[in-house]
Parts: sequence; C-alpha cells; structure tokens
Amino acid sequence: MHDRELLEIIIAAALEAGGAAHEIFRGDHQLAHKKDDSPVTAADHAAEAIILKRLGAHLAHIPIVAEEEAAAGRVPVIGSTFFLVDPLDGTREFIAHRPEFTVNIALIHNGAPTLGVVYAPAMGELFGGDVAGGHAFRAAAAAGNSAGARVPIHVRRAPPGGLTVVASRSHPSPAMSEYLAGYEVAETVSIGSSLKFCLVAHGRADLYPRLGHTMEWDTAAGHAVLLAAGGAVIAADGGPLRYGKPGFSNPQFVAAGSVVPLPLAS
Repeated sequence: MHDRELLEIIIAAALEAGGAAHEIFRGDHQLAHKKDDSPVTAADHAAEAIILKRLGAHLAHIPIVAEEEAAAGRVPVIGSTFFLVDPLDGTREFIAHRPEFTVNIALIHNGAPTLGVVYAPAMGELFGGDVAGGHAFRAAAAAGNSAGARVPIHVRRAPPGGLTVVASRSHPSPAMSEYLAGYEVAETVSIGSSLKFCLVAHGRADLYPRLGHTMEWDTAAGHAVLLAAGGAVIAADGGPLRYGKPGFSNPQFVAAGSVVPLPLAS
C-alpha cells in the first residue's frame, strides 16, 4: 500500500475518533486517573477504540502502540514499522473546556515519523504530513464531518523582528527563559497539545522548545507534520528525535522551522 493510501486511512480514523471525542467534550467527561495520577477521560478511551478498530481493519499487519493500551500494559512487539497513537493529546485542556486538544496518529519507519495526522475537532482544524512526499497541509474539519480542501503549509523564514516561540500552557518550564536567552524573541504563544508543532509547520511560529518530559505518542504525529513542512525536531544529543526507544519516553527536544536550534544543556 502506498503512503498516499495509508494517509487517507489515518485521516479517516482521526476524523471519526475526533468526532467521538468532541461529543464527550460537550458532555460528561467521566474523569478518572491512571496509576501515575495523570488524568484520563471517556474521550481518551472512545477515540482510541475507534482508531484501533479502523487501523486494524485495514492494516492489521502493522503494530499499534497507543497511549491507553500502553497504560494498561498492552504494548505490542514492534519492528521497523509501527503506529504511534495518542487518542486525546491535551487531556488537561479538554478537562478545562479549552478546545486545544487533538487526536494524533503517526506511522513510524526505522525510527522516524513518515506520516502524521493531528486533528483538533473543537477547533475545526486538521493537519497532515507525508514526509517522503514533502507535503504538509491544513484543512478545515468540523467535528463529525469530512475535511475540506487541503491547503499546503510550509515553515516560514525567521522574521527580522524576532522569533515567535510556542510553549506549553499546561507544562511551563523554569528552564525555558534561560534557554530562550540565546534567541531574539518577539512573542511567546501558549497553546496545548501537539498544535505547537503545527503552528511552526504552518508558519505561524518559529520555535517550540520542550524541556520537560513527553512520550513518543505525544510528539510523533506533530513531528511528521513539521518535517513534511520543512522543519526539524532536534533532541538533546544534537541528532533528530527518534522513535521506538525503550519505554517510548522522549528526551528534551527543540522543534524548529527555518531556525537552526541552539544546543540544549546536557
């Protein structure tokens, strides 16, 4: 199956899952907590069940590493190719009735994201990226409906007046100010979920440093969109952020458009 066909399957799964999550967003979240005390809602479970079913129906030969399955101890043996799924990225935004939550689905091959979809149903935005094809796009996509026309997106040149930096609203880092001292920063924008990657890919921001903890399913889809749009995600060791690591835990990283990121402190 070609990447183009795979991407359409991923988009369809994300749209359906996002529609289900949005219905719960408007009603009873059924909030609970996992063993690590992180929040989980009915939307996490409903969206993940849809994605597992839809991907499994078409692509049963490709292992799926999904956040809630992993939390329950159900992690498949992976090879060189596998899916990473975060059915509801930005759960804290979701609980706070902010619309900045997303459905994230990415295909990984040889440690790198090759296809990715980020869908924000409450904002009516869908982002996709085909890394090998060098094609990233944004589409309007109201919850429960198909996506509209796909508009190509690309990272922008760094503006002469200073960079726009995007940061996490839910996970502020005291080390951020120290790191950003090496740049000329004109504006800092706070937003939840993997939309941070998408702002850089869309040319609405220039830099997203993440100096705290993330998991691979948090980042893979947005990473794919940004790569396809001409950007990069650099890990603390100076190389590209990789996937399939033991425990699926990420190091610190910087996501950038046309800016060459400064080294992270070791």
